[in-house]
Amino acid sequence: MVRTRVEVAEQTEIGEALIGGLIRAQFGLAVRIGFVVVAVVAAIPALFAVEAVRGATLLGVSAPWLVLGVVPGPLLYAAGLAYVRLADRNEQDFAELAED
Repeated sequence: MVRTRVEVAEQTEIGEALIGGLIRAQFGLAVRIGFVVVAVVAAIPALFAVEAVRGATLLGVSAPWLVLGVVPGPLLYAAGLAYVRLADRNEQDFAELAED
């Protein structure tokens, strides 16, 4: 247990490999979540191509404005929340690996 902590603290090759693995895991997570957010936001204009959506209104507000006003906020909040939880899980896995 102490040896792994020493490897990380002294930045030996093994410690660098462990930290590099954590960095790659965090970067991969950020890319995946970012891709989902970009895909959903990029799909919004495609939704407006549908005539039924473009002409629809709800409470006097047109559907495109509702979608633009309602979808991005909760989407970004959920993506941020998911990233924080999954990043914490990656860090806990790293800490468990460093302690074992």
